[in-house]
Amino acid sequence: MSERAERDRPMPGLPPPRPIPISERASIVFVEKGRLDVLDGAFVVVDEGGVRTHIPVGGLVCLMLEPGTRTSHAAVALAARAGTLLIWVGEAGVRLYAAGQPGGARADRLLLQARLALDEDARLRVVRKMYAMRFNEEAPAHRSVDQLRGIEGARVRETYRLLAQRHGVRWEGRQYDPSDWSSADMVNRCLSAATSALYGVTEAAILAAGYAPAIGFLHSGKPQSFVYDIADILKFDTVVPEAFRVVAAVQQGKPFDGHPVTDPVAQVRRLCRDAFRRLQVLARLIPLIEEVLSAGGLPLPEAPPEAMPVAFEEPDRIGDAGHRG
Repeated sequence: MSERAERDRPMPGLPPPRPIPISERASIVFVEKGRLDVLDGAFVVVDEGGVRTHIPVGGLVCLMLEPGTRTSHAAVALAARAGTLLIWVGEAGVRLYAAGQPGGARADRLLLQARLALDEDARLRVVRKMYAMRFNEEAPAHRSVDQLRGIEGARVRETYRLLAQRHGVRWEGRQYDPSDWSSADMVNRCLSAATSALYGVTEAAILAAGYAPAIGFLHSGKPQSFVYDIADILKFDTVVPEAFRVVAAVQQGKPFDGHPVTDPVAQVRRLCRDAFRRLQVLARLIPLIEEVLSAGGLPLPEAPPEAMPVAFEEPDRIGDAGHRG
């Protein structure tokens, strides 16, 4: 055995480290222009000058990997063992290219999600529940999923307009081109950065809970349809106001929290990170997912005997259902 392999091998007699549950982790870290690797047993980013920056990957929900990032096999394997989602994104997270899946080793919750999405009555019940949670009122009666989607879209556009008005931000609508980041105005770039951060932690929670990001109810046909369904319940109470606060300071030429804003997108990311902690978003996400799906009224299928058990048994209550052991 090589010297490095010997150094990185766990000490005999010690159990492997137990992953930290999603609800107790820090939310998200963006990485660009560096090489992710495992050196001396630790997860690190190595820049072009050879400088190492250690990342406590086991204590994070996900890493957003922007252009200019390379990842070693060892780094991906360590992230999977730690239950940390790796998401390859475009600049500022405005487009998702791929995601490494650390969880989802069980099929029972995937089967429930698929049954709910394929049953028209159950799907409508789920969509009505999401509407009620988002707007704090019951959805209009006798409306189809398509009709509720149209009603929700109109309310969302009005919510953006009212938030812009409240913060004194010039607003011409939610307009951006994912393939051309620089073509969007400042407020749309900041909103994209804010929502991408929320989508990242939401996708990690969905995978950790054992569900599929692509099987949505209000949204459909996209790799993150269910991510949008769940994140949209929270976004106007969490990240969207932070983006408007930053843009208002820039447009009005005022300092933000006593300091000039030199990089609005980076400032929005930091505020989102703080909002996730302050509002306990990570602790809320998995119970929120379960509450939404329970509205469908279908029972959870029994897992077959050969299914991988949940990584952590009850009474410890550490980890999340569906997490790979």
